[in-house]
Order: sequence, then C-alpha cells, then structure tokens
Amino acid sequence: MTHAIIIRDDGFHADDWGQGFVALADLPLNSGALDVPSTVDVRDLLAHLPAIPLIRVDFPTFTDGRGFTIARLLRAMGYTRRLRARGHILADQYAMARRAGFDEVEIDATLAARQPEAQWLARANWRDHDYRSRLYRKAPQGPAAG
Repeated sequence: MTHAIIIRDDGFHADDWGQGFVALADLPLNSGALDVPSTVDVRDLLAHLPAIPLIRVDFPTFTDGRGFTIARLLRAMGYTRRLRARGHILADQYAMARRAGFDEVEIDATLAARQPEAQWLARANWRDHDYRSRLYRKAPQGPAAG
C-alpha cells in the first residue's frame, strides 16, 4: 500500500485526514469526508454540503478535466470547506486545480517520485501566473517617442 502525498502551496505533506472517506452511494447513511467520482452530478450534493468536512474529487486520468468543473461548481454552490483533488493530476495542472477551487491535491508515491516537490512548488504561486494576470498588467511606461 502506498501512502498518499498531499500537495499544498507550501509543498508535500503527509495526509492529515485520518477519519476515512464515504462513497457517494453511502452518503445518506453515513457522514464524514466524501469521495466523489468525476461523473457526479453536484446538484445531488447540495443538501449535504454543510455537513461534509472534506470532499475528495477523483481524477481518473490526466486528461479528464471534469474534476475542475466539479470544484468550480461546488464553490459556486457555497461549499467553503476542504476540497481535494485526487488521482492523476500533474504538477503542470496544480495552478488550474487551485484556481478551480481545490485546496490541495493528493497523489501517490509513484507520481511524487516522477514529479518531485520542486516541480509542484514551481507552480505554487498560482495567483500570479495565469493568463489574466498577464493580460491585465499595465504596460511599462517608457520615454515618449519623439
């Protein structure tokens, strides 16, 4: 069994959530942190959101971006608690995950060995390195043409 590695803006961390996760199908009977597949209809979660301390959204492949949409919709629906992306997320996707609303990313040790902490930290300044910040920066003022 490999241990999960949690990535936040300040680097790699051990998983500090020790209470387990509940599958979506078990949600009405159990409470706690929730595992949701990338196929979830977030409207099914609305009534339960205030009671869920952590939602972990699955990314089954590197090319499956549905989890980003799920995060954005959960935040738009008012979910303010901990939101985690899990699975096949690349360091290059970290900034997108944070902008979509995720607080952290969970990867396995194999991926962490292929993409070490330095690669993730290089993308940790996600607020400054997006297309909008480049588009709306004020153009430098140079000497007047004359």
